[in-house]
Amino acid sequence: MAASILVQNVSRHFRLYHERQSTLKERLLQFRRTPYDDFWALRNIVLEIEKGSTIGLIGANGSGKSTLLKLIAGILRPSEGEVRVRGRIAALLELGAGFQSELTGRENIFLNGSLLGMSQRELARRFDEIVAFAELEEFIDTQVRFYSSGMYVRLGFAIAVNVEPDILLIDEVLAVGDEAFQRKCLERIRAFQREGRTMVLVTHAVEQVRQICDAAAVLDRGELVAHGPPGEAIRSYREHLLEHAREREALEPAEATDDRLAFLTDQERRATKDITITDCRIEYRSGSARGYVLPDGAIEVHVAFDSKLATDDVNFGIAINDVEGRLAFGTNMRLLGQRVQLQPGPGGAVFQLPRVALLDGTFLVTIGITTYDEGTVYDWAEERLEFEVMNPGGLLGYAHLPIEIQVESVSPTQRAVP
Repeated sequence: MAASILVQNVSRHFRLYHERQSTLKERLLQFRRTPYDDFWALRNIVLEIEKGSTIGLIGANGSGKSTLLKLIAGILRPSEGEVRVRGRIAALLELGAGFQSELTGRENIFLNGSLLGMSQRELARRFDEIVAFAELEEFIDTQVRFYSSGMYVRLGFAIAVNVEPDILLIDEVLAVGDEAFQRKCLERIRAFQREGRTMVLVTHAVEQVRQICDAAAVLDRGELVAHGPPGEAIRSYREHLLEHAREREALEPAEATDDRLAFLTDQERRATKDITITDCRIEYRSGSARGYVLPDGAIEVHVAFDSKLATDDVNFGIAINDVEGRLAFGTNMRLLGQRVQLQPGPGGAVFQLPRVALLDGTFLVTIGITTYDEGTVYDWAEERLEFEVMNPGGLLGYAHLPIEIQVESVSPTQRAVP
């Protein structure tokens, strides 16, 4: 299949000036002497997007996603390399892009539509459909400077999709609309897919990428680090996020310890340290050496501790949360009806999870050691560990539930006679 978009060895750099001249005199006096650094937003990007495909561009803030989208749209030109595009483009790159704040919604439809290549006659014919899609009938003759962010997005998207482009570029703006409008946008995107149009979507909503994209490309610090099926690309994206988090943690100065004390949880503050967690780690029992587990795969959480006490009044617990803080699972020895007698000195505990019934995501593990009635906290490790669940099957949702689908066709001769 022919490529709709071809990005060949593209790089883009910007000049970052260290001083800002506010007057013409300052500019003349410092002509050619203003210090600056060359910042490479993109480096040697090679990407081919086939006609009719939907690709998601994902990456951390500042990775170059929006810059690449602007290069494809023709708003920016590459410093090196070449971008080839076949077909009519409609781009929804940022909130209110192309709108004139002093003009009404009606006037902006004709202005913005003209910029996207539509004739006035064509715009007049589609006007009612654009307004209805944007749900702005009552405000269409109001100046857009009085619009909310959601109204901006609805109007911009309604114009862009009614251009009937061969290529639709969308940069994150769908996250601003409400849930009902997002569903409407996704329905229109799926209609575009059925019609064989090409789409490039920049988003941080990786589940959206998994659901609607044929492929995904991962940008990291201006470089293309992965390009392939959504599940694999999302895993690569999360691996890079974790790597950067570890780098930042390693660079933290030693004196930051006191600052971190302010962010301790109540459980960590209350810990008596009569039993202390000395180490914890995750082992992947399903043979993975890459730091992730497949749905229904097995992991073990190993905890090393040191006890000052000889006691059976002890309760080991575990909690697993997603990155948004939602509890996915939690239990402890008391809930499971288990007890143990500890002796003073070092020891170890293992939480065995033979079947991780979760779908794609990053999950954080908290370990707690308390008295059996949970009134006293011996030690607490808040979100000390993390693991990834990779979902190559593209299943939807949060949990992996066992399911079978049975379909039976009944022949006319088997149907009951009334």
